Amino acid sequence: MEWPIIVGIDVGTTKVCTLVARLEADKRLRILGVGIEPSHGMRKGVVVDLEKLSGAIARSIDKAERTAGMEITSGWVSVAGSHVSSLNNRGVVGIGGRVIQQHDINRALEAAAAVTLPHNREIVHIIQRGFTVDGQNGVRVPLGMHAYRLEVEAHIITAAAASLKNLRQCVSASGVDVTQFVLNPLASGEVVLTETEREMGVIVCDIGGGTTDFAIYIEGDVWHTKVLSVGGDHITSDIAQGLRLPLAQAEEMKVKHGYAMRSEVGSEEHVTVRPFGETKSIQISRQELSFIIEARVEEIFDLVLKEIKRTGYDGLLPAGIVLTGGTSSLAGISALASEVMGLPARVACPEKLYGMTDRLYSPAYSTSVGLLNWALLMSEVTAPAVPSKRKGGIDWKGLLNFLERLLP
Repeated sequence: MEWPIIVGIDVGTTKVCTLVARLEADKRLRILGVGIEPSHGMRKGVVVDLEKLSGAIARSIDKAERTAGMEITSGWVSVAGSHVSSLNNRGVVGIGGRVIQQHDINRALEAAAAVTLPHNREIVHIIQRGFTVDGQNGVRVPLGMHAYRLEVEAHIITAAAASLKNLRQCVSASGVDVTQFVLNPLASGEVVLTETEREMGVIVCDIGGGTTDFAIYIEGDVWHTKVLSVGGDHITSDIAQGLRLPLAQAEEMKVKHGYAMRSEVGSEEHVTVRPFGETKSIQISRQELSFIIEARVEEIFDLVLKEIKRTGYDGLLPAGIVLTGGTSSLAGISALASEVMGLPARVACPEKLYGMTDRLYSPAYSTSVGLLNWALLMSEVTAPAVPSKRKGGIDWKGLLNFLERLLP
């Protein structure tokens, strides 16, 4: 049997990562090809230079093709940016006393998706938040129940149509079709969250270079999503301005010597820098560096907390916040997140990878790996051994489990 090949293209502000994977008989995804390239032409999750971004994506895809030894024709592509927004809506259909069938669930989700959107918006995801059958709410799987009325509450994620078209154009320039766009925190959540965390209530927060994206999971489903236009690049910019350093040197300082909590850094610790206008290197206190970093990171978590309180879900998250994305590698960031938000916090990265995985065991690649798992979950593969990560095989029966979570 020929097993499916899956391609994920994570297009971020700081990097483009293309992964090629194959589903094997032991129900594991084996990484066959990896292409990592610095990103150019993307700012805060939005395309600002088509030519530069197209070139970065092309180089990333070419590296993945060479290492995998195969041609890439289509892939699942990540999306973020402040242009992404979300809303909730309900869909209702009549059943007439008969048994609820698959097409009835589809009709309910389609009814929920029938919202009035501006002409410049496009639906990216429709995520179910629970069904109500004849007034009985909290139904997770309505298939097979007798009913007269079926309702579904859906979380609808939209994005600017022009931004999606620009990103699709950049990917298509390499001769690759976009199978589907996937919101960053949804992809990341596939590889960093446990089933218990999803059920109890948890936030997955992907802090990248240009954006901070998070999703709230309650009772196993996504209840809210948000993209904030602030990320690790802002920390680097603060360091560059505060210490009068070139951006490259500021980034190096952040990665090598940065700490998110000033109180945890000794006053006797110093680092060597060479600011603009100085002929010789000078010593600065590492506490001063941490002070700059802490102010920006605290602002990020303040913004996340304000958005969570606005939704009213702040009391429904006992599992806390799971941090991922490249900026979450910053030392001390989980402790600061816990302090600011008053929730348990941990940093997570992809685990149990197989194949060409040397560089992928890092929070920076959670979205990249998550795209593969998301594609597997969403794909209507009829081969009997093809699994959903949590719910069993994705065949025609297994599609029920997919509809529990999301209709793309």
